[in-house]
Amino acid sequence: MASFPLSVPLVLALASSAAAQLTKFLVTLGRDRKVNFKRLVELGGMPSAHSASVAALSTGVALQEGIQSPLFGVTAFYSLMTMYDAAGIRRSAGRQAEVLNRIVSDLQLTGKIREERLLELLGHTPFEVIVGATLGVVFALAGAAWMR
Repeated sequence: MASFPLSVPLVLALASSAAAQLTKFLVTLGRDRKVNFKRLVELGGMPSAHSASVAALSTGVALQEGIQSPLFGVTAFYSLMTMYDAAGIRRSAGRQAEVLNRIVSDLQLTGKIREERLLELLGHTPFEVIVGATLGVVFALAGAAWMR
């Protein structure tokens, strides 16, 4: 992998994130039968681009530096913390946004308040995180083999 002119783990992480976002766009297109370009940049949904990118980053570092290297330890820890955050804290924030949006809707019906709706797809289910991480590892393995 040394012949590639850029940081291979970084390229794999960015490309994996882009692939996850494109997957969200295509899934939405297939499900809703209409184009929604927001899905290319929106947070949340299947698969987790956060998980895909950090899993690809860690896999790329593991392939390049080995799993006993300190750099792999740092990226693996960072990846686990990012995936925990995606499935835990950010998911909870998304659920809170759902509740707040229901409150706003109820108040709008009574004519007492009119507020902007909050983004509800802030986090991921554990399954979305696992699928994103799997996508990242597979993408990194295939991409690293292609870049050799």
